[in-house]
Amino acid sequence: MKILQALIILCLLLSTSIHAEMDSTELKAAFVRDGYLWTNINQKEEKITAERATYTSSPSWSFDGSKLLYQKKGENGSQNEIWVYDTHTNQHTKIFYDGSDAKWSPVENIIAFRSQSVLNISDLKTFYNIALGICDYEWQPDGKGFIASSRAVLRPTGWTNPILYNISIEEGYQNIKNLTANAKELFIIPTELKKGDVSVNSIHATDFSYSPDQKWISFIVSPTASMAMDSNMLCVLSNDGKSLEVIDEIILHLDNPKWAVKKNRLGFIAGGGRIVFGFKDKDLKVKELPSSTTASLTPPNYAELGFTWVDDHSLIVSRVKESEWSNESQKRPKPALYHLDISGHGQKKITAPPEGYGDYDPTSFPSIEKITWIRKTDLTDNSGDLWIADRYGRNAQMWIENVESYSLYSSDIQ
Repeated sequence: MKILQALIILCLLLSTSIHAEMDSTELKAAFVRDGYLWTNINQKEEKITAERATYTSSPSWSFDGSKLLYQKKGENGSQNEIWVYDTHTNQHTKIFYDGSDAKWSPVENIIAFRSQSVLNISDLKTFYNIALGICDYEWQPDGKGFIASSRAVLRPTGWTNPILYNISIEEGYQNIKNLTANAKELFIIPTELKKGDVSVNSIHATDFSYSPDQKWISFIVSPTASMAMDSNMLCVLSNDGKSLEVIDEIILHLDNPKWAVKKNRLGFIAGGGRIVFGFKDKDLKVKELPSSTTASLTPPNYAELGFTWVDDHSLIVSRVKESEWSNESQKRPKPALYHLDISGHGQKKITAPPEGYGDYDPTSFPSIEKITWIRKTDLTDNSGDLWIADRYGRNAQMWIENVESYSLYSSDIQ
């Protein structure tokens, strides 16, 4: 009897262990390694391209996880080709020979992209022109249209204004005859935006994102390209275009602003000045809408390099001690991950990378209670190892070695 009981207990333990192992397979990964595109599905790595290429953005999964969008340089090096890989048929399809900013619809397997300033949609067989004069865009959450911007233009009398538009495809994108009729002006951005003693000339409006209840749209207003390296303005606009709020100064190429899971809380890393001016004045803040409340969550003498929401009340950040920039990578600070509770219940360090390594780019998957991040030797490194752990950093393990640009899929992302 005792032997039988022991066997039953052993089987239960093995079952629990297997179940825990399977939980981590709910994530699919697509990534670039050594110039090739790879997938990791059900813990199996597979190289899915046969020739080396220069990939111009991270691969991205379709809303249902069945297809993979990727962009790469053409053979002559000047064109940006848009491709789709079908994970069921293993087929690669070229969508367009020279486009940019390709993005999946949030509700079906169609792709929007820009060719110069023309917005197009591809049904993976052919493409259709949708709108003209587009600087940047994002799908509306229901997939029935876009929020889009036109850039300011320099005239003899000065700069014009960037303008935001709603572009509808509700009547169908295949038969649009008039490329201006389906665009409706939403908001004219002032020529200059101010927050405190910082001002930014409004040239571009980019990085659109809808709040969880879809009543607010966050976006970034940038000046000319060289100035945008040091100072941009994060803004929020009501979806009816009637209320604009300038939130704070931020820089590009650090981490994008992100909304919480269900509440209208916008997280962002505030502060101007590119990182080469020093690892300082980069504070994580949370803005609650429609209230005027903004909370700063970074303690003195620290700076944030990236973050992700765990739930509506807590975040994980990639944090370093404040430091001057060094041209020697080994002398630059290496971040660790911290868990923050915005309710005031404390901040806790949850990873301890070995000497010479840092933990970057945290990403949370609330429905399966997992987090991932990249462990590498420096912020400027093009590749590192992808790690996975429980939502608060427990049971951490290296998942995929030598990852460059990458994308993860879980049903809760969509």
